Amino acid sequence: MRRDVSTVEELRAIVGEPAELVVKKVSPKLAPIHRDWLAHSPLCFVATTDAGGNIDVSPKGDPPGFVHVIDDTTIAIPERPGNKRVDGYLNVLQRPRVGTLFLVPGRGDTLRINGGATVVADADYFDTMAVAGKRPILALEIAIEEVFFHCAKAFLRSDAWKPETWRPEALPSVAQMVKAMGAGLSAAQLEQFTEENMRTQLY
Repeated sequence: MRRDVSTVEELRAIVGEPAELVVKKVSPKLAPIHRDWLAHSPLCFVATTDAGGNIDVSPKGDPPGFVHVIDDTTIAIPERPGNKRVDGYLNVLQRPRVGTLFLVPGRGDTLRINGGATVVADADYFDTMAVAGKRPILALEIAIEEVFFHCAKAFLRSDAWKPETWRPEALPSVAQMVKAMGAGLSAAQLEQFTEENMRTQLY
């Protein structure tokens, strides 16, 4: 029988209360260990919401250390050329708050940073975020309100970092998926477009 959870009391009765160490691990600013993690992270996910509460999560990635640390309470995530949907940036313009999750390949723990957000068109620090001689086209500047490490249980359960569990061939290619969703091009044309687009618009 289905049973929904609708109150904090019901939720806590099932999950329990967090340990004191878990509660106190949240900080309003970066510590040296947080900076070190960011310096080794090549990938993060950015969650945003629009004025109507609609949610978007977008991956952002570059060589390790791609995130620029402005100071202990501010970071900037570079934006590179993409598909021009900019769903997350449109959301930030309506509701300037974000939640982020920073990964380091092979590590199960992750770094979470939440706070206020601003879309920046240019700043002095853009030069430090150049890759292959190309400056970012935008940056997402985050005023940190919460920063903390998240435990590794999800990655341990999923075996996400074990190559022997990987099966990328189990799914169709990007071009094949696009064609299955009704694009008016042949699979070969879509494969060519996808390959050329990926190669020429990374930076």
